[in-house]
Amino acid sequence: MNNLIKDIVITGLSAISSAGIGISPLKELIQTGSDAFTEIPSDVLGAEGYFWGKATGFKVSDFMSPMKARKMDRSSQFAVAATGLALQNAGIDMKLIPPERVGIALGSGFCGISSSAEFLTGYFRSGVEGLLPMIFPNTVPNAPASNASIEHGFKGPNVSLIQRFCSAETAFLMACRFIEEGRADVMLTGGTDELLPIILKGLCALGQVKRSSVPFGEGCGVLVLESAASARRRGAVVMASVESVRSIGMLVKGHEEEAVDLLSNRLEECSMVSFSGSARDVPCFRSLAPSLPTIDTGNHIGRSLGMGGLSLATLVASLPEGERGLHLSASPQGPYYSVAVRGGATV
Repeated sequence: MNNLIKDIVITGLSAISSAGIGISPLKELIQTGSDAFTEIPSDVLGAEGYFWGKATGFKVSDFMSPMKARKMDRSSQFAVAATGLALQNAGIDMKLIPPERVGIALGSGFCGISSSAEFLTGYFRSGVEGLLPMIFPNTVPNAPASNASIEHGFKGPNVSLIQRFCSAETAFLMACRFIEEGRADVMLTGGTDELLPIILKGLCALGQVKRSSVPFGEGCGVLVLESAASARRRGAVVMASVESVRSIGMLVKGHEEEAVDLLSNRLEECSMVSFSGSARDVPCFRSLAPSLPTIDTGNHIGRSLGMGGLSLATLVASLPEGERGLHLSASPQGPYYSVAVRGGATV
């Protein structure tokens, strides 16, 4: 699938990760080649020597009251906070924009798991009387996008996507479509995921947690997509323009190079490449740009199904004006995505 994007720009972004709050701590971490991993308590997995990218610097009380926070799962708290920061970064005042023209599309992987476990535990222990109605709204993956819409007053499109390690990229593509179809002027998009002991235990049981592999992480990366016309009306500062979003379902054996040629999308014109998901594990992806600066946030803050938003935000924040960047994302056995953006384009 080759989606050439016209007249859509990025006017804001935000990041919450184990590196800290905001995009600057994450960029600094990458520039210094260090990481923000901490050791998983031994009682979680029953062994030592495992690490995770836990967002310990995130304090929900900095963004909402305790009463409101108790009604949300951690992924929703991330999404509400990061969405507010992205709006602020884009200079958007919701009082000045028709709310039905603002929407949100978020990707995720683990949203709702911890709440579902808590909700069902009450039932298994005490029957119907043990069910907590307050928890139920957070048992579904669309809780983060919905909570962000309620908190910030969005009344436009509202969707949540789960597409393995390409969840955020799938959400990004859908957000672009909503703007192209005239269903919204502004779309908040990206990905969010929480990382709790119950999730780590499940991943470990599936053989996904290894001392030698890149640790799992949590956090939220949000970008503000806006039609060029809307950005002009607001006099917005444009961080980048979106040029294309390309995707394929799988790499057919014997035709891998053809697929990579499609995704690489004029790589010779790029000055920077970012990787997300398992893109680094694809041999033909690793050899694409040996001489270009690369960004792989997973090596610094951890990987997760919705962390592509953080990688995309870092690429946009790192691109010099006028320079072209390419974001590559992959899930094992597919899908595969590439997103091309150009830094600092005018509208």
